[in-house]
Amino acid sequence: MAQTEYIVIRAQEDGVNVIGLTRGNDTKFHHTEKLDKGEVMIAQFTEHTSAMKIRGKAEIHSAHGVVESEPKK
Repeated sequence: MAQTEYIVIRAQEDGVNVIGLTRGNDTKFHHTEKLDKGEVMIAQFTEHTSAMKIRGKAEIHSAHGVVESEPKK
């Protein structure tokens, strides 16, 4: 089995949304999680998940470093 990349998402405010997007010809939402401040989610890219959208203020840790998303408006 191929090694898949994990990312860690740490919510810095209540109501951060993590949305999984499908692979294939048509990209669609397939899974949504809501995190409150301080909650952590560990996620991975799979044969079904090609991208993730994160809404709200969060810290995203990956093999490529740390990125901060902007707060919800």
